Amino acid sequence: MIEDRNFDDIAHKFAKNIYGSDKGDIRQVIVWQDLTQILAEISDGEKPLHILDAGGGLAQMSQKLARLGHHISLCDLSSQMLELAKQEIEKHALLKQYRFIHSPVQSIESHLNEKVDLVMFHAVMEWLAEPKQALETVLKQVKPGGMASIMFYNQHGLIYKNVVCGNLPHVLEGMPHRKRFKLQPQQGLYPEEVYQWMTDAGFEICGKSGIRCFNDYIGNVKNMGEYQFEDVLALEKKYCRQEPYLSLGRYIHVWAKKKDKQEQ
Repeated sequence: MIEDRNFDDIAHKFAKNIYGSDKGDIRQVIVWQDLTQILAEISDGEKPLHILDAGGGLAQMSQKLARLGHHISLCDLSSQMLELAKQEIEKHALLKQYRFIHSPVQSIESHLNEKVDLVMFHAVMEWLAEPKQALETVLKQVKPGGMASIMFYNQHGLIYKNVVCGNLPHVLEGMPHRKRFKLQPQQGLYPEEVYQWMTDAGFEICGKSGIRCFNDYIGNVKNMGEYQFEDVLALEKKYCRQEPYLSLGRYIHVWAKKKDKQEQ
């Protein structure tokens, strides 16, 4: 039975493996490009935005927004992840921009006094027992005209990766979750379902990007052409918003605008 994952037991390992890697660098570059588009849509450049970083972990991305003067409510189930995030935020002299909320995202409404301009819900749903319900709760916190930035582990990419690695029997068995990999998400999500959940919640999808459409599928470097990480990153940036590559990303980032009530 799938339960919500708390990273208290492996917070330091998570930080090193997820963020301190080429994979993490690709993710941050692509998502930041998308976030600049989101900011252009909802920010007037004068009044700071109120941003909810739901399940935000180390707050790697929201710190970039805090540096621009925006106010961040950082929520996470893991007290250890929040403490690591606080240390990093303090190191960068951004504490005054943050409010820390130790809570599951499903209970976030009780901690907010007002709706937010932007919610970021990145790489959380794949660790939850009920991802749809959590997403609906998070989306309810956005004010009309506000935006949602959602990133999730892509089931299509998971299937493709297993096939590339030769794990065909595992794919044919429906890919039951293997607990031996502590940093492997508990489940992938089908993009078409996530898009529908967002639309049903009153959001209009504005854009999508595939995260690591190529990097994770490159095989053993022996007998292959020569290339550098910069080449991989350039390839990701060039094709990440084009089909069919977008839908094969290991993660998908989708952003959407909440309609005014009269438009729903």
